Amino acid sequence: MSNILLTGFAPFGGESTNPSWEAVKQLDGARIKGHRVHAREMSVVFGVANKELRKWIRELKPALVICVGQAGGRATMSLERVAINVDDARIPDNGGQQPIDEVIVADGPDAYFTSLPIKAMLRDMKAAGIPVAISQTAGTFVCNHVFYGLMHTIRTRKKMRGGFIHIPFSPEQAAQHADAPSLAIDTIVHGLRIGITTCLKTDKDVAIVGGAEH
Repeated sequence: MSNILLTGFAPFGGESTNPSWEAVKQLDGARIKGHRVHAREMSVVFGVANKELRKWIRELKPALVICVGQAGGRATMSLERVAINVDDARIPDNGGQQPIDEVIVADGPDAYFTSLPIKAMLRDMKAAGIPVAISQTAGTFVCNHVFYGLMHTIRTRKKMRGGFIHIPFSPEQAAQHADAPSLAIDTIVHGLRIGITTCLKTDKDVAIVGGAEH
């Protein structure tokens, strides 16, 4: 049985929970199309998070890696298209670090594109009624740091695919933030399961609209 690595983050920025971990941990141990899901909680600390990720990849040798992170203010599950080689933190991470305009990998390319079939995932998740969109930016905080680190780590592993999904606040979090959109954890879990299934059955992505004007 092949493995799937699914990661979420610890709480950060003054929040008491992080919906990314609350969602992915519900899939820990699940079996999807002959693969077993392994959920891991990741530190919200520059450098440390990527070390954790590399360790889990070495241990599990997964066929698929999907990292999930909270993006408060977004209204949909966001399938990230591109990770950029820069850390530029608006707030300190959980270790007190606040890098500004620093590269993630000194000799790395400016950007990596996801290797997930995000257009097919978009199609299938929408068909199931999941609020979802393609995102053209993963930001410059620890989420993008991990997304870039993931793609750099698996760049030579031809049989390993990976990418990143951002999710909104949970309803409980949104109640503490005026007018903030939210998405129920159960909906996120359902969306992740559909997205994983699509990844496992899709070799070549579909060509459908998923762009943005700005």
